[in-house]
Amino acid sequence: MEIGLHNLKSPLGARKKKKILGRGPSSGHGKTSTRGSKGQTSRTGRDFYLGFEGGQTPLIRRIPKRGFSHPFKKEYQLVNLKDLNKIKEDNINPEILEKYGLIKNKKKLVKILGEGKIQNPVTIQAHAFSKNALQKIQDAKGRIEIINV
Repeated sequence: MEIGLHNLKSPLGARKKKKILGRGPSSGHGKTSTRGSKGQTSRTGRDFYLGFEGGQTPLIRRIPKRGFSHPFKKEYQLVNLKDLNKIKEDNINPEILEKYGLIKNKKKLVKILGEGKIQNPVTIQAHAFSKNALQKIQDAKGRIEIINV
């Protein structure tokens, strides 16, 4: 037998008939239209919503609302000293850090942290330095320049 578009059939049970509601008692889905009788779920419109607890005050309204988000919080992009060893330049600034993929945005604040060691005496420009990083850069005869915003 040849198979083609003209003799393809969908498998049994693939096409299900839509349940027709409210078309009289002989349809089997008449009168209450499969909603039962009376109560919240039998009415039109929304019966339940996310977090509904049967009329009890929902948890989200019972728990205290605490916390504070500081509107002027400074968020730094962090770079470790061990990552700076990949860069073979004498001057390291946010543009170079972005070029090497160590930070995502050169316009945002950059902080240098002291994990690892730095081998070359380099000049590093950043917005902030940890005390540990500052000490290690000075031990390697390097210089730091703080960028003021």
